[in-house]
Amino acid sequence: MTAPLRVVAVVGALRSPSRTTALVELMLETLAARTEIESRLIELHTLGPGFTGAAERDQLGAEAGEALRAVEEADLVIAATPVFRGSYTGLFKHFFDLVDQYGLAAKPVLLAATGGSDRHALVIEHALRPLFAFLQAWTAPAGVYLSSGDFDGTTILNPEVYERVEMAVADVVPVARALTAVRAGAPVS
Repeated sequence: MTAPLRVVAVVGALRSPSRTTALVELMLETLAARTEIESRLIELHTLGPGFTGAAERDQLGAEAGEALRAVEEADLVIAATPVFRGSYTGLFKHFFDLVDQYGLAAKPVLLAATGGSDRHALVIEHALRPLFAFLQAWTAPAGVYLSSGDFDGTTILNPEVYERVEMAVADVVPVARALTAVRAGAPVS
């Protein structure tokens, strides 16, 4: 029997409720339907001044430091942000600036973003993927982008979204399992 995948989802939204969090919750549900997981959702706006006021990692409050460690120890990370001025939010970038330089090396990351229109769909390729390439993470081939037309409030309306999420999850689960086995020193089948 394999151990549950430790999945940590980081949401760079600036408030709750958020469409980005709704997307991440769907991704976590889809993962849980495919394989056994232990999940944690980190909404960055809840980490407070102990996070936002820290210029260096040793200045972080306990909650933010623990959130960073959870991401670094995860078997799979979901990194999701709303689009702000064509890129990720400042909170999102600040968090990943504080991750250990090799904390995500060879770690599978599912990329997700939400924006006001389809014009921002390339944020995954032009902003998120380069950030995680710098961190030496393995980014899943399929990212998930939703525009405001895919939602009613925070309810996902577009049935195609479920197919995209299922495809992204199907791509990443075998890789996450294999990399977890390698890190544990187990033979990969």
